[in-house]
Amino acid sequence: MGLRVAVVGSGPAGSSAAETLAKAGIETYLFERKLDNAKPCGGAIPLCMVSEFELPPEIIDRRVRKMKMISPSNVEVNIGQTLKDDEYIGMCRREVLDGFMRDRAASLGANLINATVYKLEIPTSDSEPYTLHYAEHVDGQGVGEHKTLQVDLVIGADGANSRVAKAIDAGDYNYAIAFQERIRLPQDKMDYYEELAEMYVGDDVSPDFYAWVFPKYDHVAVGTGTMKINKAKIKQLQAGIRARAAHRLEGGEIIKVEAHPIPEHPRPRRVVGRVALVGDAAGTVTKSSGEGIYFAAKSARMCAETIVETSNNGQRIPTEKDLKLYLKRWDKEYGMTYLVLDLLQRVFYRSDATREAFVEMCSDIDVQRLTFDSYLYKTVVPSNPLIQMKITAKTIGSLLRGNALAP
Repeated sequence: MGLRVAVVGSGPAGSSAAETLAKAGIETYLFERKLDNAKPCGGAIPLCMVSEFELPPEIIDRRVRKMKMISPSNVEVNIGQTLKDDEYIGMCRREVLDGFMRDRAASLGANLINATVYKLEIPTSDSEPYTLHYAEHVDGQGVGEHKTLQVDLVIGADGANSRVAKAIDAGDYNYAIAFQERIRLPQDKMDYYEELAEMYVGDDVSPDFYAWVFPKYDHVAVGTGTMKINKAKIKQLQAGIRARAAHRLEGGEIIKVEAHPIPEHPRPRRVVGRVALVGDAAGTVTKSSGEGIYFAAKSARMCAETIVETSNNGQRIPTEKDLKLYLKRWDKEYGMTYLVLDLLQRVFYRSDATREAFVEMCSDIDVQRLTFDSYLYKTVVPSNPLIQMKITAKTIGSLLRGNALAP
């Protein structure tokens, strides 16, 4: 009998894992409790994701080619003039993106089950299966019968509040809260955001992150992120971004309000026994940009590829050691990116003075090119040494002006 794998959660992470496993002919069960889940998230995907994950153009609502960084004193810097004609940041609705990736995994052979997994039973020995207890959903009309499924491996792709992570005692992580309002604007105001996204920094909009106005399908998403998890504080920050962008949001109506936890760093244990965590459940969101979709899908694909390889295409059951190979590969490929972004966040989001310096630095064309390349193609591109030196000198100059190097 071949390998059986359960993937819990069918966002970009779970669907990517299921697709890779199904393509290799491995018996795959993909669990999703909400098939129409419209997750509150920036919904921005980098260019490299479109090609790497073969996403069709129609699932991208907008192609953002201009980015405005707005400093605490409202100095505006346009970034994006280095972009080539065919380069953009894709903006998508999660219900559309997730639906496409999930259906594709199912069409390739993954068994899609609309159910809530409420318990994962851990076996007592290495040779016994894991048992998932789940409640099926009947036509979206509530809970149907309770069932069980036995599998050899489990991939937890069930987000920041992962039940799979709890079941394997993966440990906690700090998380930030992203809060946003979807606002429908009058057409003339909407035209302004045609291919433009804005990022605002300042203590009034976020003490440790940034606030945003991102163009969507037929509205803009206006929101803020913070690690200060306190309802009154978040309300105050949201009022802050609404005030800063007020002249551009005039006449708009709020059509939806949403909030979501964003992991701040990886969980202490991402592989335990024959269970692996991917995406938000593992904590793959980056600092500074708070970007998670690409990294979630990528971590899951890497995990599934490791399973295909170490199971000899489903002929044997991989061990904990085999699964940990996925983490080694992940950390080797992206460890540096995370370190750099973490450092940027600590340095530049410290005070309004450092934020002013940061925005000023973004007006430099070399800095923009480096920033955009690292975002669009997910590499911290080592450009030629002279430019690197120039950027370093600029960074230090900006920080000195912002008194940012004072402890």
